[in-house]
Amino acid sequence: MTGAWKRFLAENWNTAATCAFLVIAFAAVIELSLGRVPWCTCGYVKLWHGVASSSENSQHLSDYYTFSHIIHGIGFYFLLRHLARRFDARVRFVFAVALEAAWEILENTPWIIDRYRSATVSLDYYGDSVLNSMSDIMAMMFGYWLARRIPVWTSILLVIAMELIVGAIIRDNLILNIVMLLYPSEAIRHWQMGG
Repeated sequence: MTGAWKRFLAENWNTAATCAFLVIAFAAVIELSLGRVPWCTCGYVKLWHGVASSSENSQHLSDYYTFSHIIHGIGFYFLLRHLARRFDARVRFVFAVALEAAWEILENTPWIIDRYRSATVSLDYYGDSVLNSMSDIMAMMFGYWLARRIPVWTSILLVIAMELIVGAIIRDNLILNIVMLLYPSEAIRHWQMGG
């Protein structure tokens, strides 16, 4: 990263917020070009959709998987604070937004969607709506912001609590999602399906 670019981002938080907004808008344009629907094809938008095994999951503003994105933000904060400590906090924030946006784009490619449908219990998953994807990025930003303001031990407890509660309610969470995408387990899948 050039010195001028670092100085530009480091000027103030308004500049970082503008850069983050541009990254989010760029991700939305890419997802629309990939054929993602702007919002739920059901014809309405809900603040919360609490049925994980539904075709409307990942179509509204938030759902149980929103907690995974909050955890992404907490994780990105600590990872970047450690690995990119020589960069200004605003630069690290924009980089975290870019990482999350890249994941949202990748997650909504046919390859990852097919992987979710074949390796996890997400049989009705056909990708996120653009609205849900952008909300997921905002959830990551909230997690990042939260991690900057609370003690490390509180962040750790919060991540554990979110994973345990979401796991207990829907039999899925961030850790299980990663495991099932990378190393699918028939035993975990059987448990997730209620067996």
